[in-house]
Amino acid sequence: MDFALTDEQRLIAETVSAFVTAELDPHADEVERLDEVPDQLARSIREKALAAGLYAANMPEEIGGGGLDAVSMTLVERELGKTSFALQSLVARPSNILQACEGEQRERYLLPAVRGERHDCLAMTEPGAGSDIRSMRASAVRSGDAYVLDGTKHFISHADMADFAVVFAATGSEETAHGPKSLITAFLVDLDAPGVEVRRGSDCVSHRGYHQCELAFTGCRIPVSQRLGEEGGGFALMGEWLGASRLQVAATSVGRARRILDLTLQWAAEREQFGRPVGRFQGVAFPLADMATELEAAELLTLRAAWKQDNGGMTDRDAAMAKLYASEALGRIADQALQTFGGMGLMAELPIERYWRDARVERIWDGTSEIQRHIISRSLLRPLGA
Repeated sequence: MDFALTDEQRLIAETVSAFVTAELDPHADEVERLDEVPDQLARSIREKALAAGLYAANMPEEIGGGGLDAVSMTLVERELGKTSFALQSLVARPSNILQACEGEQRERYLLPAVRGERHDCLAMTEPGAGSDIRSMRASAVRSGDAYVLDGTKHFISHADMADFAVVFAATGSEETAHGPKSLITAFLVDLDAPGVEVRRGSDCVSHRGYHQCELAFTGCRIPVSQRLGEEGGGFALMGEWLGASRLQVAATSVGRARRILDLTLQWAAEREQFGRPVGRFQGVAFPLADMATELEAAELLTLRAAWKQDNGGMTDRDAAMAKLYASEALGRIADQALQTFGGMGLMAELPIERYWRDARVERIWDGTSEIQRHIISRSLLRPLGA
């Protein structure tokens, strides 16, 4: 197998790395302290990302996006993953599901999102429906030429900075081998529409400045023209368009793990105890070797899945393996880094405690580690009839 990147892919990675260093990293401490990205700073970063050609890199060229292949996007996410999530999210990658927009929806939602004029968020999770998406209770009932949406969504990332949401709601039910399950439909919902309330959620230990929110819908009328796809086809849309989000989490985890390892290596080489650098002691040196090995394995697994996606062969199992291993490797690497730094690793004076906190959510969002293991194990057993 040829593991070499093309010249263009190397240039993409170098360009994003330089952008992170010059435009994002200098503001990371301020965002961490404020738990906010100031409005003026957010506008400035978006404008610079647009000018640099980094905005909407995941979208096809024919609609104004960057048109990057999956491997190149993995490199972009890897480099962005080295800094504050609240800041890197401003170098926006509109949700791939917007490519399902048709007709007027393209002019109202898809194209403005690609141009950076409007910003989207995804609303699936509910207080009683996390991993079990088809148990959601938020409902959309047909009423003439509209649907009436009622219910609550929570853990909706950056809804406080979004103009509209792709909302998944139950529009009926069907009997399955496991009992009745909701039929899910997707809708494009403007967040300033009557009957929509956006609330900041509880403070989160991970990714300060990148807020999770609650969306409350009360008698919200959604024109049929804002239905995304067919009625009852929301679950299929998730499968078709949202699988790439697992690769994004994997790539981001790889980038953050690389930043953590670099900081830890520097500390181990410079910090002295008993008259020599702590990295000379096996108790520190051997874990460094394990960290580096896990990082390389995570990156190769992630790039392999992306390469398979580019060649039309990526399966749910490939994406699940990449997300599972990279996110869990990040957790282990962050924990070992903190141990190597000792007491200073827990101090806000250094970024290690931040990376340690931030690492925890990667094993939860976009499908928990348990969900990824379920996907993987079912793909192994199903061909055997088990």
